[in-house]
Amino acid sequence: MGTYFRLLLIPFSLFYGIIIIVRNWLFDIGFFKSKVFDIPVICVGNLAIGGSGKTPVVEYLVSILDGKKIAILSRGYGRHTKGFIKADETATANTIGDEPLQYYSKFNKLVTVAVCEDRVKGINLLKNTHDLIILDDAFQHRWVKPGFNILLFEYSKLLKPKFLLPAGDLREPFGNYKRAEVILVTKSPKLDEEKRGEVVSMFSGLRENVFFSSIEYKSLVSVFKDGKIACLESIDSIYLLTGIANPIPLRDYLTKSLANVYHHEYPDHHQFTRRNIYRLKDEFNADQSKNKIILTTEKDSQRLLDAAIKGLLLDFPVFYLPIVIVPDKEDKDTFDQMILNYVSSTTRNR
Repeated sequence: MGTYFRLLLIPFSLFYGIIIIVRNWLFDIGFFKSKVFDIPVICVGNLAIGGSGKTPVVEYLVSILDGKKIAILSRGYGRHTKGFIKADETATANTIGDEPLQYYSKFNKLVTVAVCEDRVKGINLLKNTHDLIILDDAFQHRWVKPGFNILLFEYSKLLKPKFLLPAGDLREPFGNYKRAEVILVTKSPKLDEEKRGEVVSMFSGLRENVFFSSIEYKSLVSVFKDGKIACLESIDSIYLLTGIANPIPLRDYLTKSLANVYHHEYPDHHQFTRRNIYRLKDEFNADQSKNKIILTTEKDSQRLLDAAIKGLLLDFPVFYLPIVIVPDKEDKDTFDQMILNYVSSTTRNR
């Protein structure tokens, strides 16, 4: 978004900010009631729209809370349904959303995945049969008061001017980070002590609870589980298909070692159309490279499983590149232990 266009939108951001400040104040004074539950409830959220890495953080929590009966509750953004739905083998991106479908596909035997726009209702329907609930993207859903808020900030965005919507990408004023128990800086490069200190100093009052993490890309996975295999080191051309909030880190990662990366970029949660896929296929077929693939993200791959789209791509080498969150070595033990301590202490109180 251009600087001049941002300036034009600042009056709208001020109006939006007043509404958000009044709304939060009404929750703070108890005029609007936040529901507290006697089961551990961990919220993974952010202040900025999209791209901070909530999905891999939720998956990381599942990994360190192994042995607990976990429910992941999401709004199910982008789904074509309403109300409470528990994911099962019939679930699609259209019925529960792409991120919940990713959780279900990965953890269906380990966790329960459910969607509900009313998080209070969703928790009430899950709490008696689970040890803890992870709320995906619910920091602004103040009708629930989580016991533990993990607030994510993408490193590159922390260094930029912070404007409220629509002039910027903040959902609420930056100072509202103080509602969180933990700040997790994501997609961070390796920082020296001085640079870490500069970031930590942004969060007065929570400085001891600011942690850093990076992302790590894993091996290619075939989207359609058709036995196709590929290795990035042997690829000549990649046709990258994304519908996520911030594809820049992925594109940068690929272009470091590959000269021919052709990006078909769409907005976050974009519902891929037949026209989008035909355009992608035409470019792919015109490429004379010997080793070429279509590559997408794990989240986007869930939408490619839609029957109308899947049939167009079955004969093509379509892969996704999984990512995991990696807390900095000096932060991991403390970060993990804070979460484990919260869960164990809240469980004892029950």
